[in-house]
Amino acid sequence: MLSFHKAVEQDFSAVNDLIINNLHSKVGLVENIGHYIVDSGGKRLRPVVVLLSALANGYQGKQHLTVAAVIEFIHTATLLHDDVVDVSALRRGRETANQQWGNAPSVLVGDFLYSRAFQMLVELGDMDIMGVIADATNVISEGEVQQMANAGNAGINEDTYNEVIYRKTAKLFESAAQIGAILASGDQQSMADYGKHLGMAFQIIDDVLDYQGDVSAYRQKCWR
Repeated sequence: MLSFHKAVEQDFSAVNDLIINNLHSKVGLVENIGHYIVDSGGKRLRPVVVLLSALANGYQGKQHLTVAAVIEFIHTATLLHDDVVDVSALRRGRETANQQWGNAPSVLVGDFLYSRAFQMLVELGDMDIMGVIADATNVISEGEVQQMANAGNAGINEDTYNEVIYRKTAKLFESAAQIGAILASGDQQSMADYGKHLGMAFQIIDDVLDYQGDVSAYRQKCWR
């Protein structure tokens, strides 16, 4: 456990329980793939940002736990889809879901995770939070398409690069931090700005490490 996890240790444990409980499906393959990707060793940084933002803004309720689980489901869905698009065989040092079960099941389980996330949001019933998440998923989708369109193009400029990493990565960090402020009636813009810059830094470091070579061990230890 990283040091910043300890500040929200109990809430983090509760979020993990929520994630596992909401993976339930009457279709066995959905649960198998869902558990495989969720249990694959990530540090759940995005839901932790929700918890830390809520804590920093003095929130006293429990809704931040649900939102943190929703954020993780959305992130996990993007991983499943990304691995299919990128034809990836490994993630976090082990086979990707598409490598094990094929592309079609991976995409469909990604869709299941998106839909389960929005079911949980509807139960929460907060239109401001639903609006932030809906906008984020749309922006993330645009970013993934933009990245695919620029694949292999070494001539893109810094502005285009920054736009892509904001959409595909930083937007979800931004939303996670902003929602903590929404729940606590805090300063949304300041928290959103913090989340955005954190997400940008995260992706830049990730990309630099990619250029330096095999970083699977580092990622498994620290990041995704």
